[in-house]
Amino acid sequence: QVRLVESGGGLAQPGGSLNLSCTASGDDITPYAMGWYRQPPGKEREVVVLSWSAGIINYADSVKGRFTIYRENMNSTVYMQMGNLRPDNKTVYYCRARSVHYGYWGQGTRVTVSS
Repeated sequence: QVRLVESGGGLAQPGGSLNLSCTASGDDITPYAMGWYRQPPGKEREVVVLSWSAGIINYADSVKGRFTIYRENMNSTVYMQMGNLRPDNKTVYYCRARSVHYGYWGQGTRVTVSS
């Protein structure tokens, strides 16, 4: 069982930045695909970025060049730097750990983008 705890959400101005963190406990995250997802109101949860255990990273087109994921396996933590934020980035962001057999979600952290 992996427990994921996100932090770092909050209020940012358009064009501003936020840094989200996801700290895992219960298992070594090294073999897990770690990702950030978001769920806009009235929509399905969607992937923002995935960091595969082999080192491959996949970003959603809408965040390429603005968001960056990096992981510190030794500290069981995954970060997502969010830059040049836009009002449509406002939503709850969730961390996910996925192995071949299991998947785990964090409780989410809310990001608000407003002037």
